[in-house]
Amino acid sequence: MHDETRHLSGKQRVAILLLAAGRERAVKVLKQLQEDEVRDVSVAMAGLGLISASVVEEVCAQFTKNFESSEGLVGTYETTEELLRKALSGEQVDKIMEEIRGPAGRTMWDKLGNVQELVLANYLRNEYPQTAAVILSRLQPAHAARVLTLLPEDYATEVMMRVLHMETVQREVLDSVEATLRSEFISSLGRSAKRDSYELLAEVFNNFDRKTETRLMASMDKRNHDDMEKVKALMFTFEDIKRLPHEALMRIVAQVDREKLPLALKGASETVRKMFLQCMSKRAGSILLEEISALGPVRVKDADAAQVDIVTIIKNMANAGEIDLTENGGNDEIIP
Repeated sequence: MHDETRHLSGKQRVAILLLAAGRERAVKVLKQLQEDEVRDVSVAMAGLGLISASVVEEVCAQFTKNFESSEGLVGTYETTEELLRKALSGEQVDKIMEEIRGPAGRTMWDKLGNVQELVLANYLRNEYPQTAAVILSRLQPAHAARVLTLLPEDYATEVMMRVLHMETVQREVLDSVEATLRSEFISSLGRSAKRDSYELLAEVFNNFDRKTETRLMASMDKRNHDDMEKVKALMFTFEDIKRLPHEALMRIVAQVDREKLPLALKGASETVRKMFLQCMSKRAGSILLEEISALGPVRVKDADAAQVDIVTIIKNMANAGEIDLTENGGNDEIIP
């Protein structure tokens, strides 16, 4: 290798090759790259500065040498792993190779999310609760909620308790899931970016229907009151509407039953009430305020019931992907 090219990174070599190839050819190559690859090469290209002719020639020669074999290039797991071990740590290489060798690569959990709830529930009901906890902790909360709804109450409760207190994931569990589902859904599982288990379960509860939510919440509370209180503190309630952006609330208002809105807002904070009014025309807002005033004293349980109906609508919209209940993460709360 030429002394002047030893210091060049792979990205810099690519950048040099593209510049040497000319604009027309370079554009064709860039169109074939992923967005992050284009960004990395662009950064390298912008920082090249002046490159001598001898360096350009050496980089091109090295590239050409790779194609001298009449059989062309052959990429295998072995050659890939050998190359990676020269550049990365053993732990990094092992993780990358495990993902590559896995039957579904980085899309495995997306594919698992497409498994019908009944199919997954029928599988989980015959497995250990810990197995189900591992799987459900990796699913989207809405999907996990639908699966849990189909499971026996005691078993679902046990699974949720395991989710809260899960520490490690055993490889044997993953092998069992992969073999039973006979799918491309699981290749590896590491909790390197472990989600907060209480936040996860709170999101799962947000996606239950009201009946299932009440039933499983009571069952969880019997098992461990403190755990359930932590989960409830993270759940979405009517007052949590103040966390949502204006655009999301506009979509919610369009779906809400106008007859129930006055009763729901009768028991709401001034902040939430104002947020709803901001989503209406001045005339519609005035009519709403008159309707609220005309209600007079109302029973708390009636106002709560109206709020529950609206929260159910919000949950259904979140479940359908129409809004995101965690867009602001609770950090943009408005103080009246």
